[in-house]
Amino acid sequence: MPHKLRKIRKKRGSRTQGYGRVGQHRKTGSKGFRKAGRHKHLWSYVLRYEPEYFGKKGFVSPKSLKQKEKIINVGKLDEMAEKFSAEKEKDKLLINLESLGYTKLLGTGKVTKPLVVKVALCSKSAAEKIKEAGGQIFMVGQEQGE
Repeated sequence: MPHKLRKIRKKRGSRTQGYGRVGQHRKTGSKGFRKAGRHKHLWSYVLRYEPEYFGKKGFVSPKSLKQKEKIINVGKLDEMAEKFSAEKEKDKLLINLESLGYTKLLGTGKVTKPLVVKVALCSKSAAEKIKEAGGQIFMVGQEQGE
């Protein structure tokens, strides 16, 4: 048996359990960390200091957790283009987002460099921005992407 449990086990049943006067061991215990009383006498504390104490409720489908897409925006892609690209083709950087683990390219941000991007899914605005900058998009399921 662990050492820290011995004293309280021995003193169970005695009135003060080794603390002397009865009141010396009060005011501590369960109130602070559990949810007991948080809907009743501690409700004003919850409203003031811990408004999100109870958190979200409901059911989350395990399928939705598995099907999350890893996305990247065009602006971020433009910033990180030198890191991501392994090759160059006619002054254009080749970026294979599939091999990097990204599944979707979105159109937030600006493109300043001509990029050749290979990706599974792409939004229309992202495709337009890359084409305006002088680049190309290759969708994985199709020969030529939009």
